Amino acid sequence: MTTTKKEVKETFNKNAAQYDQQRKKLIPCFDDFYSIPVSIMETETVAPSVLDIGAGTGLFSSFVREKYPNASITLIDLSEKMMDIAKKRFADDPKVDYIVADYTEHEFDRTFDIIISSLSIHHLSDEEKRNLYHKIFSLLNQGGIFINADQVLGHTPFIESVYKNDWRQKIENSGLTSEELKAAYERTSLDQMAPLVDQIQWLKESGFQDVDCLYKYFNFVVLFGRKM
Repeated sequence: MTTTKKEVKETFNKNAAQYDQQRKKLIPCFDDFYSIPVSIMETETVAPSVLDIGAGTGLFSSFVREKYPNASITLIDLSEKMMDIAKKRFADDPKVDYIVADYTEHEFDRTFDIIISSLSIHHLSDEEKRNLYHKIFSLLNQGGIFINADQVLGHTPFIESVYKNDWRQKIENSGLTSEELKAAYERTSLDQMAPLVDQIQWLKESGFQDVDCLYKYFNFVVLFGRKM
């Protein structure tokens, strides 16, 4: 495990208990950011197999569960403390499985109809992102879809400063405590964001079709691709 991944694991283990309650304050576009991916999540089966990579507390998967009550959902995350929260969230749900592991290295023994991720892949290096997109493509069934709700880097220094300044202004007026704000700013040191155009190209190179950015709010984006 690289130093950066160790830091990510330690940081999210430390913040697991407070993670969900801070989401709406740290994601100014929270409602759209999660509702839009679910609204365009279509599959031919009423009981799709779903993989949530970098699942954290299972927040994204909880919205998927509302749409597909019969889905089989697999959560994978590096942080055992975040996964503990997810296990409590889905305590009465027998169709949810949990894997505590590095999803860039884990060898999966099955394929999936839908693969999702939220606010995780931007912690990877660019090379890791590209390799992961190839891996995700290989893990999808024919007709399967990949949806990534994440953050991207501004394509110029000026645009990146616009993104950062807007986010900073909004979270500082969100009601978060000074301690919570400090922790949020410290977590940004773990970010390795890549520009949107690069990630769209990497998805296409991986074999995905109909690749698009279906939603964008400053640096918060929803990326989509299909395996045909």
